[in-house]
Amino acid sequence: MITRQVESVVIQRLTETTPAVVLLGPRQVGKTTLARRIADQWPTGSVYLDMERPADRRRLDDADTYLRTQTGKLVVIDEIHRMPGLFEILRGIIDDYRAAGQRYGHFLLLGSAALDLMQQSAESLAGRVAYIEMGPISITEAVSETENTLWTRGGFPESLLASSDTNSLDWRIDFIRSYLERDVPMFAPRMPAETIKRLWTMLAHQQGSMLNQARLAASLGISAPTVIRYIDLLVDLQLVRRLHPWSGNLGKRLVKSPKVYVRDSGIVHALLGLRQWNDVLGHPVAGLSYEGFVIENLIQAAAQNTQVPRLATYYRTQDGAEIDLVFERAGQPEMAIEIKGSSAPSVERGFHIACEDLEMKQRYVVYPGTETFPLREGVQAMGLKDLVVKLGES
Repeated sequence: MITRQVESVVIQRLTETTPAVVLLGPRQVGKTTLARRIADQWPTGSVYLDMERPADRRRLDDADTYLRTQTGKLVVIDEIHRMPGLFEILRGIIDDYRAAGQRYGHFLLLGSAALDLMQQSAESLAGRVAYIEMGPISITEAVSETENTLWTRGGFPESLLASSDTNSLDWRIDFIRSYLERDVPMFAPRMPAETIKRLWTMLAHQQGSMLNQARLAASLGISAPTVIRYIDLLVDLQLVRRLHPWSGNLGKRLVKSPKVYVRDSGIVHALLGLRQWNDVLGHPVAGLSYEGFVIENLIQAAAQNTQVPRLATYYRTQDGAEIDLVFERAGQPEMAIEIKGSSAPSVERGFHIACEDLEMKQRYVVYPGTETFPLREGVQAMGLKDLVVKLGES
């Protein structure tokens, strides 16, 4: 069992701040395993319901009556997006619990489509629910695996812990196929799965590039608005990340297009047919694949620190000044991060100019090493794991 850092966040929210938690994440990322682990240890007992099982769905034919009989227990409802009508019922039950002084720890809801689920629940559970995102296994959680293995295979548990690189790649290929055959028709029945796969593969080839919907549309033979809808679906399923540009007012000409990343590096490599670490290193996507891998780990670490909420963006001007990842807090840029795939990292002038533009005090270069050492103009070179730990603690 790999200990997931999000577990303590879920438990804290359920026991101290909110009656319900929605745990969001792509399929096979470990949500059900985590939920069962929390439920098994819940001091007042628990009930687990899977909305993909007909027997569990029948138990909720009269959902209001059934759920009220579970008073005092933690009720876990998996794949809740399959029964959106439950949210109105949960609202009434939660309000009655609150009136009776039972304010915390009643429902743990699991779902795979972030935006769709948040919209469904926000209409009924506003102010009654906390949203927590669970991503693939991070570098601080994969204690028995090397950084290169995690980068190559990605953070989905079945892929990372497979007995061989071949078995890991086979699992990821099956994972991609299952999304195209199952989830795309369920969440977007009018979107052709084959076109979604082609788009997904094109995004892997262009990992970390600025979004150019016109070029993608021309390659796919569809309209630019359709490309945006398809990307919206992949973002909603938490398979793709749109990293938006920093948008403050500096009187400079800023690039305004988002960057697009396939979120899990193992899925990037599967879409490109890369089996082993050496295959990845020899491919043109290697540098941007590592960049995406680092960005996902850092954003996940920042999200776990609920005491220091941060927004992630990137910074680029038309003159070439650029920062790969900017963390801002309360609207103010706080941390600048450059990502280098070399074991002997150096920093271009554009990074220093961008840091001066934003008056950055914390400046880091992440590289595939373990030592921390200073570079010029206040920049520190640091390994990914050390910076992830710093983000979680600061």
